[in-house]
Amino acid sequence: MDLKQLKALVTVAEVGSVTRAAELLHLVQPAVTRQIRTLEEELGVALFERTRQGMRPTEAGTVMVERARRALNELERARAEVQPAPGAVTGVVTAGLLESTTDLLAEPLVSALARDHPGIELRLMTGYSGHLQRWLDDGDLDLTLLYDLDSTPSLNARPLVRERLWVVAPPGAGLRADRPVAFAEVAARPLVMPAPGHALRALIDAAAARARATMDVVVQTNSMRVQKQLVLAGHGWTVLPGVGIAEDVVHGTLSAAPLGEPEVWRSIVLATPRAGRTPPAVQVVARELVARIESAVARGSWPSARPAHAS
Repeated sequence: MDLKQLKALVTVAEVGSVTRAAELLHLVQPAVTRQIRTLEEELGVALFERTRQGMRPTEAGTVMVERARRALNELERARAEVQPAPGAVTGVVTAGLLESTTDLLAEPLVSALARDHPGIELRLMTGYSGHLQRWLDDGDLDLTLLYDLDSTPSLNARPLVRERLWVVAPPGAGLRADRPVAFAEVAARPLVMPAPGHALRALIDAAAARARATMDVVVQTNSMRVQKQLVLAGHGWTVLPGVGIAEDVVHGTLSAAPLGEPEVWRSIVLATPRAGRTPPAVQVVARELVARIESAVARGSWPSARPAHAS
């Protein structure tokens, strides 16, 4: 097993075609086919199914692709660290952002790193807190934002921000930031909710229990963007973190108000693995991400957010 075989394996899995993989790897097609076949013979299992739709990894192939991708990423990171430009921090960093924070944080973070640390190759992954935590546990992320998480034996969790959940409705509802809406009033309306199992849904369900309210849930989805689209189309109201609807409220595409009776807050943390050495590039990205968050809170771009240490 060598690096050429691993690169061929991952590339074929990503593009679904030996021909296309050969083009990307600057090889002839028989060479890529030979590398895959040699790897299959060494492992004693088939790694791909040849279908009309292309090359599809088998169950064993999927496991090998995941492990090979991580091995190649680690080697790429090591190469960048041991061959840095003089005085520069270099390396590959994979960071996770909560879907609700991407509009506010992704571009400023990329711009800051491009300006001040051009030797760092940033790879951004977005998702829900549960997905991001699993990716961090699996080693696919170097650091990530999560919410409502304490430090664990495997993870360090640094509290950054507390933010309030908001009721979100079409513009005609006239919701206002200075007029909180009681949960009982929200529950009486048709609701577009996050799907069960989502951490945000767990917060909302707990608030409903405290308010002794039964929700009229008409649609459930695992996409914040779909939630907002369905609300705008008139299918119901929803509940989202303030950061996820800030731009929509500014542009008048949605109206929103803080949720009250009871208030519901979530805590956002920066999570990193406890084990192993933290590369300098990861430290830089963590520092820049925290700076972008602190700036957004200070200038009021993150609705009803408070620093974690504030009362």
